[in-house]
Amino acid sequence: MTGIRMDTRTTRLNSHSGWRDTAAHYALLPLRVFLGVTFLYAGLDKLTDSTFMKAAGAGSIGDTMHAARGTAALPALIDLALKSPVGFGYAIALGELAVGIATLLGLLGRLAALGGALISLSLWLTMSWATTPYYYGNDLAYLMAWLPLILAGAPYLSLDAAWRARGRQRSLGYL
Repeated sequence: MTGIRMDTRTTRLNSHSGWRDTAAHYALLPLRVFLGVTFLYAGLDKLTDSTFMKAAGAGSIGDTMHAARGTAALPALIDLALKSPVGFGYAIALGELAVGIATLLGLLGRLAALGGALISLSLWLTMSWATTPYYYGNDLAYLMAWLPLILAGAPYLSLDAAWRARGRQRSLGYL
């Protein structure tokens, strides 16, 4: 019987499982939305701030990096970025945009989360390393928040899930 669906699988949204099972299944969705929106906003904020995208001057990326260099865990990373502070600023901003959009769409979820974690790690090791006590700095918290998404990816309500479902349908002969 080609073309007739024989499976009885339902989605969690319309299944009869308990609310706790459903809540546990979708537990990472608020984290994915928060991180996606936050990184999208951070990228847009950098790109639209004419003061930030300058090599020098109050509020510029150049001055911000110079100020953080003396307290960074890895000052060599800042030295590397200071070779082209504006270029580095655009790279970070575009990286944040890409990570934010991909995370919200659930597109290559694990790769997007890895990108977010690497951005957070680099910012923690450079810009917020000297924050005392450490829990006042948000970059370490963002790094930790990306870890569950690296492990889980975007298994539902995502382009990744849609592609997997389409692949399953093709392999079963439904398409």
